[in-house]
Amino acid sequence: MNAEFMQAFEQLGKEKGIAPEVLFDAIEAALISAYKRNFGSAQNVRVSLERSTGEIHVYARKNVVEAVTDSRLEMDLEEARVQDIRYELGDIVEIEVTPKDFGRIAAQTAKQVVVQRIREAERGIIYEEFSNRESDILTGIVQRIEQKNVFIDLGKAEAILAPSEQINGEAYRHGDRVKTYIIEVKKTTKGPQILVSRTHPGLLKRLFELEVPEIHDGVVEIKSVAREPGLRSKIAVYSRDENVDPVGACVGHKGMRVQAIVNELKGEKIDIVKWNADPVKYIANALSPAKVVAVDVNEIEKISKVIVPDYQLSLAIGKEGQNARLAAKLTGWKIDIKSETQAYSAE
Repeated sequence: MNAEFMQAFEQLGKEKGIAPEVLFDAIEAALISAYKRNFGSAQNVRVSLERSTGEIHVYARKNVVEAVTDSRLEMDLEEARVQDIRYELGDIVEIEVTPKDFGRIAAQTAKQVVVQRIREAERGIIYEEFSNRESDILTGIVQRIEQKNVFIDLGKAEAILAPSEQINGEAYRHGDRVKTYIIEVKKTTKGPQILVSRTHPGLLKRLFELEVPEIHDGVVEIKSVAREPGLRSKIAVYSRDENVDPVGACVGHKGMRVQAIVNELKGEKIDIVKWNADPVKYIANALSPAKVVAVDVNEIEKISKVIVPDYQLSLAIGKEGQNARLAAKLTGWKIDIKSETQAYSAE
């Protein structure tokens, strides 16, 4: 390999963010393998790659011993002292064994090493970039669907939307633009594996952060999220500024902000409720849109008994218990709902 060849490797390494010394060390290690593969696998050799000129030297390394049992690995003291009188038993003698046509093999090997290292470096950069974006939203394009897994093109990388992370009934077609939530980035031999979700509560939270400036600015805070993906969700919001209505900020003018999120989630209904430090008020709010007459709480066991008007009972419980279930998930309280008639007849 000539000097220009070496300079090209060094420059390429710098451009791709690989330290030149790391690259050259890798080339030397690969050249040892190449030599053994082509000229004798049993030998113990060292390869020296001259950084400035590109010259390559291969040295056979032999231990100085009293009695030689393998001439490929050992040399007796008398023979060693022909090389240098100062050699003693136990020393290692290096004898140059560079083959005449080794330059061609070396150039090919070096090229392979550089390509491999650049690929590894680029994979590392992509891994770092996406691992720092865990719990964030990414927009990608549906590339293909294999065994119900949806593969999404993110530009530099590909994400996998597993069946368990897909919203029931949601169809994905080639070329569709889709927003997903990064749940995990794994390092693999083929590069980073990015696992994304459409069902994670974090997706709903991040969509509100992107859509509502007051949340992005920290004036309004999302305290809790409860989701039944594709069906219905509840979020509890709180305002640090008493002049800002947190629910109104999330709903937006004529409901435009929340509607944009509903559209992104293909019609998933979203209840936005006001968070309150008082569990009585918070639980009442969480059961919205139902009206609540009274809430009795057991702070120790985190159990609440809620009374609603008779005509509001089915609304408070919701279809198949959905409203009550989401309210319990949102607040972290067990909620027992009774109508006024049920409550007072039990007394």
